[in-house]
Amino acid sequence: MVFQTPIRRSYPSYKSPYGPKYHYQPNVAGFTLKQATGLGFKAGAFGGVALFAVIYYASGIPRVKRDILQKIPFIGGYFIKEIPASDNPF
Repeated sequence: MVFQTPIRRSYPSYKSPYGPKYHYQPNVAGFTLKQATGLGFKAGAFGGVALFAVIYYASGIPRVKRDILQKIPFIGGYFIKEIPASDNPF
């Protein structure tokens, strides 16, 4: 029967220079910085597309035209609709 010796060796164990290089990777709730930035960019892209779709869908509502779309630089004039006096029934 072989027993382990209670004497601890003072030299470190061998680590091959060709083996994997393990190191601590900081994370928050399992997300690393690289994963979080990728997720942020994707969420921002989906949010931008969703905002564009909502604005496009609601562009026929007069309040949205007046309060939001007419205040956008360069394209705000496109949403100003002036009715000529000849078309006014009163």
